Amino acid sequence: MPASARVLVAGSGFAGLWAALGAARRLDELGVRTVDVTVVSPKPYHDIRVRNYEADLTPCRIALSQLLDPVGAGHVCAEVTAIDPAAATLGTADGATLSYDRLVLAVGSRVVKPDISGLAEFGFDVDTYDAAQELHRHLRTLRADDPASGTAVVVGAGLTGVETANELPAMLADALGPESSPRVVLVDRNARVGSDMGESARPVIEKALRDNGVEAITGAGVTAVGERSVTLSTGEVIETATVVWCAGMRAHPLTRQLGVPLDRLGRIRVDDYLRAEGVNGVFAAGDVAAARMDDEHMSVMSCQHGRPMGRYAGYNVIGDLLGLPMRTLRIPWYVTVLDLGPAGAVYTEGWDRRVVSTGATAKATKRIINGERIYPPLTGDRAALLAAAEPELQTAPAYEQ
Repeated sequence: MPASARVLVAGSGFAGLWAALGAARRLDELGVRTVDVTVVSPKPYHDIRVRNYEADLTPCRIALSQLLDPVGAGHVCAEVTAIDPAAATLGTADGATLSYDRLVLAVGSRVVKPDISGLAEFGFDVDTYDAAQELHRHLRTLRADDPASGTAVVVGAGLTGVETANELPAMLADALGPESSPRVVLVDRNARVGSDMGESARPVIEKALRDNGVEAITGAGVTAVGERSVTLSTGEVIETATVVWCAGMRAHPLTRQLGVPLDRLGRIRVDDYLRAEGVNGVFAAGDVAAARMDDEHMSVMSCQHGRPMGRYAGYNVIGDLLGLPMRTLRIPWYVTVLDLGPAGAVYTEGWDRRVVSTGATAKATKRIINGERIYPPLTGDRAALLAAAEPELQTAPAYEQ
């Protein structure tokens, strides 16, 4: 290692933040002061992305300075647009070139918006904090005397689509007034809603949609989006001023620049230490990385896996740089807690998603996860931040049976 070295972390989401904190923690443990850790991301924030479907986004954005400054990590506010592994550099949208001795790629994933007429112009999403805020601003422009304003269409009945659809009736009612009768329609190409959640949870999801007044149209796609309508593949035209696209996620397209095979989601394959396979000096974590969780299952695009992947990548990137031991990541448990709006939530365990809790009980667990468990310490205390970045696995969230 040279007299001084630089570790760049591309991305400040769940994986990126925890990679930076994890690297800072290991340097602190070793007493090393000659390695610079710097996060590179377009916004000076850590966003709690998984909460973007909620009505109140106030707690969903945290200043990076509050989290990085106390541990001595830096931040470059720039969008990474290019990776050159041979030269060990990143290129940014403002024309800068940043060199690194090691890189943790943690730029996350994006919702996939196909080339459907009108979708780019008139469609909304909740993929990012800014996009969710744009949807909220739009809702405030709706008028009670306008028939199209009273209907919202959510496209994609996966986890994000289901959570968004269950929140929208109340959000529309708040925008249009107490005398309004909002209509929310959830559209999906699959034969059943909640296909990501398996057979055990599907009846719970279907009942919650009914109880919340959400209509489901399955076996149908979208062929066109207008300013005041959406056209389905069945030929049905729904009058609506609000179309929210929640169908399909892919890893950030930067992964294509590494010149290595990618999986079907555009993710980089990583080894047990989160090192990108076939790329020297590069680690990957979060939604851009396909990591083995156990002998049968790979990681999924979720903060449940992104956060520990970040911690381990941060620990291991310093170990790799300094020629010290690294830790193997394995996560022996898997759970899903899906928010169902006023109908509560559904909590499943295992890769087969066996339902273990529903309704208000599951909702209480979801609130702890969304409001506490996935947050970094917000006190600005250096010791607390470094302690939280320890590369150890949390136990599964507690629930009442």
